[in-house]
Formats: sequence, structure tokens, C-alpha cells
Amino acid sequence: MTTGYVVVDADSGKTTMQQNEHKKFRSASVVKLLIAIDYLKTLDGKEIPAEDRALLEPMLRSSNDDAASALWVRGGQRPIVERMVAEIGRDDTAPPADEGMWGYTAISAADVAKIYQYILDDADPEVREFMLTNLHVHTKCADDKFDQSFGIPSAVAEPGAVKQGWSGFGGAPAQGEECQDSSDPGLTAKVLASPEVAQTQQIASGEGPTTRAADDIDLKRPAMHTTGTVGDDEKIIVLLTLEPEKTPWEIAAKRTTAITKMLDRVSG
Repeated sequence: MTTGYVVVDADSGKTTMQQNEHKKFRSASVVKLLIAIDYLKTLDGKEIPAEDRALLEPMLRSSNDDAASALWVRGGQRPIVERMVAEIGRDDTAPPADEGMWGYTAISAADVAKIYQYILDDADPEVREFMLTNLHVHTKCADDKFDQSFGIPSAVAEPGAVKQGWSGFGGAPAQGEECQDSSDPGLTAKVLASPEVAQTQQIASGEGPTTRAADDIDLKRPAMHTTGTVGDDEKIIVLLTLEPEKTPWEIAAKRTTAITKMLDRVSG
């Protein structure tokens, strides 16, 4: 198992724990943070149209891939990452070599921690409020029926704003292993009803068989990432992982949760 992690005291900005913090991983769904921030900045404080809210909310809360693909294409794909690198000032993040594969964006634990610090400290108030409101109500089940309660949601007493990511475990859980506690199926229904989604459902999310990767990041080993804040957003935890090939979801989730619990406990 390969890990990269960062723990930050959000109030002071001080990093309290770190290891392999600049190692690059494929982002999987963690890149949805950038997709959402980039979109919100284009509004320049204007109200979010209802049809766009129906994409953004399930993308952030339940990691809906169709919504992410629609917004990724609308934002120009690669330029989304380039704009966010310039805005937030990150060192290790790079667009995917195959720009249709948003899940193959290169990220590091240090850079993801900077995204949360940006949301908390530097984003426009309306961007901050929307991001934190939705990330705080992350659902147990993702829209693809994987259980996204591993890591921060299960490891800490008071999980805060959370965005998970995973790749390499298939497009959906095995039959009979689907997550059963869907918090708001109505959000998914709104996404699937979007004409924009219908036009972009062929955009892959990082589960394709072979493609080039940005910066030669590992595309073969299963990736499982847990990122977010603790309590009243006073601590930021970012844990990015790569598991041995063919590791079952349940084993990866237990390990990710155990490491997160250690990071939270040791960092105080």
C-alpha cells in the first residue's frame, strides 16, 4: 500500500503531520472539488441556476459522475485544472493527458490540503458557503452505489466537509454488495433528467482500460482517497492511497479508515 497524507490545523495553517505529501496520485473524484469551484467562480456572485444546482449538489454530496462529466465538458476540460492551478497556486496538480478522463488528473496530498484552505480562507463568500454546505452533507452511498463512508466519515467523531475518491474497483459494486442507504435519490434523478448529461455520458471518469496519464501517475493499482475537514472545519485531513492490484473494496476501505483514525488521533 502506498500513501500520501497531510494534516493541517485550519486556523493557523500549520501542517501537523505529513508523509509523501508531494507524491502524485490520480485524482479520481477528488477533482470534483476543482470542477465545482471553477464553475462557481464563473458566476461572479450571481445566483446558481436551478438546472446547474441539480448537477453540482449530487456531484459534491454523492460523487455523481454524470454531473461531473457534464460540467467538465462545459468548463473546457483541461483548462478547468489549469485555471485552478493558477488560482490556488498548487505545485503538483496537472490536467490528465487524455483530457476526457477527468479522474486521471494528477494531485498530491499537499495540493488537496491547499484546496480546502482556499475554500475556508480565500474563496469568495458565496463559493465558500456553497462548497462547505454541500460537502458537510456528504451521503453514505455514492450515486454509483459504492459505500463512500470509508476514511474520515467513519474514523473521526465529527466529520466535517468531505470529498472522497476511488478508482480501479470497477464501475459499480458486485451484485449484492451495493450500498443500501441512499440519502437523497431525488438528487440523482435530477441529474439523469438533464439534457446536458445525456449529451456527455460517454465522457469517462477514470475507469477506462488504458490511457496516458499526467506525469506517469499510477493507473493500475486501485486508488482510494479520503479528504476533508473535521468538526467545525478546524482540521484538514487528506489521505491518498494506492492498494495492491485486485484488493477488494472492503479491505481497502478498512485500511483507509484505520490510517485516517490514526492521523486524527496522533495529530491531536
